[in-house]
Amino acid sequence: MNTLLNHEQLNENFQALNISPSILRPSIGLVVVGFLISGALYSMASVSFAQLMFPKQANGSVIELNGKIVGSSLVGQTFVSDHYFHARPSAIAYDADVVGGSNLAVSNPELQKQIKERTLQFAQNNQIVEQQVPPEMITASGSGIDPDISPESALLQVKRVAQQRALSEQKVRDLVQQQIQYVQLGLYGQARVNVLQLNIALDQLSSTSR
Repeated sequence: MNTLLNHEQLNENFQALNISPSILRPSIGLVVVGFLISGALYSMASVSFAQLMFPKQANGSVIELNGKIVGSSLVGQTFVSDHYFHARPSAIAYDADVVGGSNLAVSNPELQKQIKERTLQFAQNNQIVEQQVPPEMITASGSGIDPDISPESALLQVKRVAQQRALSEQKVRDLVQQQIQYVQLGLYGQARVNVLQLNIALDQLSSTSR
């Protein structure tokens, strides 16, 4: 059965629907113009403005070291060596292609086990009592790629890092203080330390202290 309609049948259908073929052309034109303005020109203008005013952020806030990209200030990394400051746990191993938390309820036995193990490990590694371990260092963030920790969490790791690097605790503590990013305009966010940037500065401190 032929399902195609001929020209006369199309005209009859348009007339039955009270639609004139003469309005199709301007309607299609409006769709095309709207697409060009909203989809193309607006996007190009937004990208151009971002590249002009905020080039670093527009390109992923990448961090370069000796001409090589070592990461992004927006995406955390896993540091396991005692020579470095450790970031908070991640349920996705800081995989930016996944992004997400563990989705485990507080009452979940698996989460309780993880918290207990992480608390014990952090306390032992940093020579403190378990009651001093900050909650952020034993629970994963919702995004799984959180690049920052609180200044308090960083300062608790100073003794371990200083011992492993054969540096004075005061030098390492001063380094942490220098890396603290304070509340924006005194209103937004909270004081924090970017772990990747801190560890890069730590390597540089170690190399100059030899």
